[in-house]
Amino acid sequence: MEKKTGIYICSGCGIGKSLKLEKLKQIAVQPSVKICRLHGSLCSVDGFEQIKNDIDTEKLDNIVIAACSPREKTDIFSFPDHILMERLNLREHVVWGLEAEDDDRQMAAEDYLRIALAKLKNITNPVPYISDNISNTIVVVGGGITGITAALEGAKAGYPVHLVEKEDSLGGWSASLHKQMPSAPPYNELIEPVIHAKLAEALANPDITIHKSTRIESIAGQPGNFEVVLQNGQSEKIEAGAIVAAMGWKPYDANKLSHLGYGKSDKVLTNIEFEEKVKSQSDLPQNILFIQCAGSRDKNHLPYCSTYCCGTSLKQARYIREKSPDSSVFIIYKDIRTPGMYEGFYKEVQADDQVFFTKGEVTAVEDIENKVKVSVKDTLLGDDIILTVDMVVLATGMTPAGTTDLNLKYRLGKGLPELKYDFSDSHFICFPYESRRTGIYAAGTVRAPMDIASCMEDASGAMLKAIQCIEFMKRGEAVHPRSGDKSYPDLYMDRCTDCKRCTEECPFGMYDETEKGTPLPNFNRCRRCGICMGSCPERVINFADYSINSVSAMIKAVVIPDEFEEKPRVLAFVCENDAYPAFDMAARRGLKWSPYVRIIPVRCLGSINKVWISDALSCGYDGILQIGCKPGDNYQCHFIHGSELTRTRGENIQETLQSMMLEPERIRTEFVEITDYRKIPEIISEYMEEIELIGPNPFKGM
Repeated sequence: MEKKTGIYICSGCGIGKSLKLEKLKQIAVQPSVKICRLHGSLCSVDGFEQIKNDIDTEKLDNIVIAACSPREKTDIFSFPDHILMERLNLREHVVWGLEAEDDDRQMAAEDYLRIALAKLKNITNPVPYISDNISNTIVVVGGGITGITAALEGAKAGYPVHLVEKEDSLGGWSASLHKQMPSAPPYNELIEPVIHAKLAEALANPDITIHKSTRIESIAGQPGNFEVVLQNGQSEKIEAGAIVAAMGWKPYDANKLSHLGYGKSDKVLTNIEFEEKVKSQSDLPQNILFIQCAGSRDKNHLPYCSTYCCGTSLKQARYIREKSPDSSVFIIYKDIRTPGMYEGFYKEVQADDQVFFTKGEVTAVEDIENKVKVSVKDTLLGDDIILTVDMVVLATGMTPAGTTDLNLKYRLGKGLPELKYDFSDSHFICFPYESRRTGIYAAGTVRAPMDIASCMEDASGAMLKAIQCIEFMKRGEAVHPRSGDKSYPDLYMDRCTDCKRCTEECPFGMYDETEKGTPLPNFNRCRRCGICMGSCPERVINFADYSINSVSAMIKAVVIPDEFEEKPRVLAFVCENDAYPAFDMAARRGLKWSPYVRIIPVRCLGSINKVWISDALSCGYDGILQIGCKPGDNYQCHFIHGSELTRTRGENIQETLQSMMLEPERIRTEFVEITDYRKIPEIISEYMEEIELIGPNPFKGM
């Protein structure tokens, strides 16, 4: 039975003044369209009630809201799950955004309505995939301050937690501290390490099961249904809904710092060794010098800042002054970095007349009898200086412990993917706790350098995401960035050729595979990006509400005029995460672009199947623009390498163009950030000029 569709066209925000809405209604004269109404303000109470009443009385299945951007007023335009809704962006993408005469603007509006109706005709309402027996249990890997904090937060929220620590004791590096940096106002006094109170709380919590001297033998399955096998002399199997990876960090290998005297003099220690010395001994040498960024922010060692080192040196300077009132402390730094409230503690230490700070570069560290001579150049004083002290402490940085101990049974590797400096991957801009392994959340120093307070905050955030993931799995919904999406890939395996493209290109490791190469989907790992759909040459993969056929129908719904000289047509595939919002922002700021461009949003540029390219060119489009998130090492693309894939797949597209005897310039790919809205008119204008030089698509009118 054909579904009933209702169309609602808003005349507010200048739409009614710029378009002939009665003429636009004529496009809606189709058997499936039962209602087509105009309203002065669809987002008003009256407008919403009108739609709601029609849904009930007319038993509508689909509705089209022809008004503002789908990114606007999402709280208002919210309807029951069984209603398929398409938001047609008349305001930003037609009335406000097009540099057009009335006729061209009207044609664009009519095309977009045709596109919306074609989409609704070719999609169905997603039925969520809900696996059996979703587990509430959360496994936390790592028993340091991050892991213990995460475990406590999960248990307090009512979720059973298994805390796994490979060592025979808990606490990690924080358990070896003599004192800790202040964590509360007025931020001027050292405190007892918080790890001890946290440990006692965790040991007393009945919802936390602690596994010491235990390693993870394997992790298989998917969010909601992970199978975690522990090894502690014998194997133990745990069903888990989500996992928090809090493996912590390792000190940088000081043996690589011989140029700073380490290994050559027993009077040169690392900050870790000095902490142990203070904890075990009451007496300290009289004069001690700290070398900051010892191996950090150095292209030959660690090119990054390790965050905790400056605070640690300030803390240790306070140790010295408290234990030896007659002592002197020298701190040689590149920069002192004390973010947030730690600035107050820095000022406290700075106010001590016996603590001397100078910016400079250490050129030599050498023993002189019972002393250590340190040569420094490029100081704030303008002169080279030599300091003779009793001990040198190197403020060494941190390196991530790594996540291979997770022993994931994923075809893409045992651990979480890593970024440039071997820290666990994360989309720092939009979702810092998310890794590329859905349901596994990195926290603390395995993700980025940070201090204790930041680790505790990070642990809370990661645990919250783990809990959120479990609850989403119970509803059959995707997690970030398409949070709440209930669709999932539908594979027509009869046509699968075992080419492995889907399994290799999926950024999230959704697919396992047989020895033959046949994909084995784990739907709860899926982020609904559609990259596998774009990769498949046989059109095996589709989503209920986003498919090869639905987008092809949208492409073909546009009326392609014969007269190229006046009215060329360009199809723009626009990424929904950065590029589409950039178009909206450009329109809101009064920027304009060509009326001859027709925008079709895509989940990711990586989801574009070459069938769509062929269909568009066969229909007579004169050019195709692909506009998506910026790729790169610190990736901006919400789906990791979806944008990058448009480059690697470029050869296939060029083959398509060659087979059709069309110019390669007819297809162009551009990358933008969400804030690059000013570039939108420039990109389109430049491309339209090139299309005019190339000339019309020879398939036009065929």
